[in-house]
Amino acid sequence: MKFAFYTLGCKTNQYETQAMERFLTDLGHTIGGFEEPCDGYIINTCSVTAVADKKNRAVIRRCRREHPDAVIGVCGCYSQHDSDAVRALGVDVIGGSGHREAFIGMLLSALQSRERQESVDIALRRREFEVLPAGGLEERTRAMLKVQDGCVNFCSYCIIPYTRGPVRSAPLELAVQQAKELAERGYREIVVTGIEIASWGVDLPGKPEPAVLIEAICRAVPDLRVRLGSLEPRIITEDFCCRMKKHPNLCPQFHLSMQSGCDTVLARMKRKYDTARYYESVRLLKEHFPGCAITTDMIVAFPGETEEEFAASLGFIRRCGFADMHIFPYSRRPGTPADKMPGQHDNATKEARSRSAIAVAEEMSHAYREGLIGTELEVLFEETDGKYFTGHTPNYVKVYAEGENLHNEIRTVTVTAVYKDGVIGIL
Repeated sequence: MKFAFYTLGCKTNQYETQAMERFLTDLGHTIGGFEEPCDGYIINTCSVTAVADKKNRAVIRRCRREHPDAVIGVCGCYSQHDSDAVRALGVDVIGGSGHREAFIGMLLSALQSRERQESVDIALRRREFEVLPAGGLEERTRAMLKVQDGCVNFCSYCIIPYTRGPVRSAPLELAVQQAKELAERGYREIVVTGIEIASWGVDLPGKPEPAVLIEAICRAVPDLRVRLGSLEPRIITEDFCCRMKKHPNLCPQFHLSMQSGCDTVLARMKRKYDTARYYESVRLLKEHFPGCAITTDMIVAFPGETEEEFAASLGFIRRCGFADMHIFPYSRRPGTPADKMPGQHDNATKEARSRSAIAVAEEMSHAYREGLIGTELEVLFEETDGKYFTGHTPNYVKVYAEGENLHNEIRTVTVTAVYKDGVIGIL
């Protein structure tokens, strides 16, 4: 039978989709595109904001409308958080944010019986790390390696601790074994991912530091690039940087979770750091990894954010000099403390502040890429885009280069110009 996936949300969701693809292909089934006629469609949802919930519903409705006779399965954080809403959309199989192999089993069963099936647990009761196969379809160049799940930070705007449960870590030996398997299968890069990978180890015997895990993975696959997922800024210390820079296959791109560049807003968000601690992380990374790309996320128009606080955030991101940013207007998330905070902003304010922050982010991104002109960089090529083959450098800059049959090759290019969302490279 033929199946198609639609994945919303974070890299952890992408990893779990790849694992479900593996479950199906190992059983002899095939994976198609979401627009193709298939026997079953799986929508892996996100619920980080109310806007994400709206996107989930739109995708589910469209899939049901366009494929009335197919079996549709929905899993992920949205169905974990609000299975009633998903049930009302007429899907055939409902799972949550865990137990992915069992979910695939329900999907296959529903295809045979044509009976609706549902199984959603209580995420806060989870205590064990769910072992899933690493890697997805073989034609991909980059594989996700999930090493951690869950979060206990309970930021005031975030529903994820309720949809993912407490921290569960992959045992070190399992992560190393899966990394080696990915190398043997021909992948050229591994992305170490999780809901909050800086908390890896807190639930394991001896509470090992995340640096221990990263070092072990880098040593296990010396010929593969190892890229880190989103990092809590407090993980960046002098010791961390000194240990990490000993591994040449660790990609010099660090996504430091920020959310705001103003201390009073960070406090209302219940983040665990202030701007001084965050900037210390930026300083350390730039000192130990010259030319590295530091990227981040930023929420604008958080409840109660004044013009002065927003201006402070803009000044702070300029000071950090990010290589790239994701800007999000605050979206109310029912069930979180921020949803009931005073000072909720209207859409016009959200849009205006988003435009201002995006303009600063684009200015910094252009400056970072412009600084690469004339340098030689290694590129892992992935796919075609018109006359160009495209890929990414270790610092995750997109490169457009003319050439043929470059898929999954690492080639050196000379950067000649800024272009679109990346740069032009000459082989």
